[in-house]
Amino acid sequence: MSLFERLKAAASSEWRVYTEHPFTNGLADGSLAEAAFRHYLAQDYLFLIEFARAYALAIYKAPRLAEMRAAAAGVSAILDVEMDLHVKLCAGWGLSPDDLERTEPAAETLAYTRYVLDTGMRGDLLGLKVALAPCVIGYAEIAKRLAGHPKAAVATNAYRVWIEEYAGTAYQEVAAQARTQLDHLADRYATPARETELITIFKEATRLEADFWEMGWRRG
Repeated sequence: MSLFERLKAAASSEWRVYTEHPFTNGLADGSLAEAAFRHYLAQDYLFLIEFARAYALAIYKAPRLAEMRAAAAGVSAILDVEMDLHVKLCAGWGLSPDDLERTEPAAETLAYTRYVLDTGMRGDLLGLKVALAPCVIGYAEIAKRLAGHPKAAVATNAYRVWIEEYAGTAYQEVAAQARTQLDHLADRYATPARETELITIFKEATRLEADFWEMGWRRG
């Protein structure tokens, strides 16, 4: 069993709350309140900025050149590709770049991003990647599940673009690479005692991700 699958099994209750949150189900059938999604989009803009910082930290924490390059590619993908795509998506929901820049971070946004960065600062690359996994890999799993809903791709579902982006081949490959990197790092750094620590990190990061959905859900 891969490290990610072991972590997910150990955090099964937290993972279920996160991946099956009503916010996600509302995306699948199109019933999510637009105000909830708009609030989520603005906060996710701030979230992506902090994730770029986390990948920059991964460059510093990486013990090998290949891992430094992989982290650098992650920073570039967020800043040069994903941020532009996100701004375009936000524009379709009436959120201008100025609106996004003026957005104040919600407590839930600060909680998760600060937790990821603090985990990375205190620990090594493996701990940082485990803290990132619920988002990086979790979004792929969530979107793949949502894509199977009969209403996910209908023209009247305003959230189909979001689902298609994360369920698509490009993002699914990002998640697959993240799984593989976790295993490579675990081969070098994980011990039975260390895995207990990693489970704790994974559970907390997953709980904070669920809180991020809840933040948007409450706006609905």
